[in-house]
Amino acid sequence: MKALIFDVDGTLAETEDLHRHAFNVAFVEAGLDWHWDDALNRELLAVSGGIERMRSFQERLPIGQRLGAAALGRVYEGKRGHYARMLAGGALGLRPGVADLIGAARDAGIGRAVVTAASAESFEALAQGCLPGPASGLFDHVITGNDVSAKKPDPEGYLLALAGLGIAAEEALVFEDSPVGYVAAVEAGIPVVVTPSAHSPQGMAFPAAVAVLPSLERDHWPSFGFPPTD
Repeated sequence: MKALIFDVDGTLAETEDLHRHAFNVAFVEAGLDWHWDDALNRELLAVSGGIERMRSFQERLPIGQRLGAAALGRVYEGKRGHYARMLAGGALGLRPGVADLIGAARDAGIGRAVVTAASAESFEALAQGCLPGPASGLFDHVITGNDVSAKKPDPEGYLLALAGLGIAAEEALVFEDSPVGYVAAVEAGIPVVVTPSAHSPQGMAFPAAVAVLPSLERDHWPSFGFPPTD
């Protein structure tokens, strides 16, 4: 094991409901009668990326009620601003065990990376609001949605992370919370541990996962071979 690679939304922190609230505020601000409740949001989480999720949502609407690309972009920018302000206000912390695991990997000389479908700006907002220090000091490599041509479940982000870390797939371990991220890691050939988010789709199976765990607290580390032994 040479590196741990983390998804962000739902894995590092339970961000998905905060994203939902930020979207709903942006919808009101834009004069739209759109509203995403928890059940609808769970469905939309099958689509990777915020603006992609809006596109998927409006496919359900009559053509006359759909926004063009520029208008969608403006709504998304508004949402991103609301999300950043919510995080800056202390709305979220990291999921249990995450900070300890990142710190233990760093102390053991094991690489750490992030692969997220979120924009670089959204990741930076989370980093400033939730991480115990600058992202540059915690992670050796960060891949965001800005860096890929295809988001999860496409494996491109994970393959880029492996290349940046200079390691083979079997030398890494991915942490994901959702089916779409799990598929991306499996397609990249990387062993994956799944810690389902409270807001992930319910009843999903992850047959190829190394482990499916309720959290990344220390008591669960032996189930995925951390710390590694000689």
